[in-house]
Amino acid sequence: MVIGLDCAAPELIFDRWLDDLPNLKSLYESGMHGDLRSCDPPITVPAWSVMMSSKSPGRLGVYGFRNRADHSYDRYSIANSLAIKEDRLWEILSRKGKRSIVIGVPGTYPPKPLNGTMVTDFLTPDTSCEYTHPPEFKQEIERVVGEYILDVRDFRSGNKEKILADIYEMTRKRFQLARHLLAKDDWDYFIMVEMGTDRIHHALWDNMDPAHRFYEPGNKLESAIHDYYKEVDREIGELLEVRR
Repeated sequence: MVIGLDCAAPELIFDRWLDDLPNLKSLYESGMHGDLRSCDPPITVPAWSVMMSSKSPGRLGVYGFRNRADHSYDRYSIANSLAIKEDRLWEILSRKGKRSIVIGVPGTYPPKPLNGTMVTDFLTPDTSCEYTHPPEFKQEIERVVGEYILDVRDFRSGNKEKILADIYEMTRKRFQLARHLLAKDDWDYFIMVEMGTDRIHHALWDNMDPAHRFYEPGNKLESAIHDYYKEVDREIGELLEVRR
């Protein structure tokens, strides 16, 4: 079981706020932990596919969100799942007859067949697309959580209170769907990736960090990232209860 928090800051989780995050602290203290080196370049795309395939960005041919579409300097394409030619873990497991649940892992849109269930990532254009495997699972998602949120739109807009509300809604629905799948499906491997930890840093880091040039002491969103981390920790606790 893998719970991914995209762009979560280790210095916040494991140092500064660990005592405020009881579920992460419990995992930290009762299991094994250590520093892992990311790939080069250490960005969301390709990092998750590197992790899931054990292949370097050079082997994958993916170095970022945009890839060269040919050998010119002019044409680019978005590095979605079609750019990944190497097997990732759930594809290897599928061949061995093992079932996987895959939710929101970057590099999974458009969805490819697997033995199990997949909900694709933040690069999915919108929920009118085929973003699940099997395709009919989309209707079940709508029954469980309503309109699913693949990503927070306009998270760089500066409308911080709306962005914050959207992040909370996205996270709530993603974990609600994850609990639903854990409870109803037989599975051998589970992985989900929450993007809210990345989006809240993009939008609100300057509200929190005194070293940021736009930081204003005592601003009303100063604790927003801390409070959101606590909410994610609570959601993780509820998810682990389903697993037990």
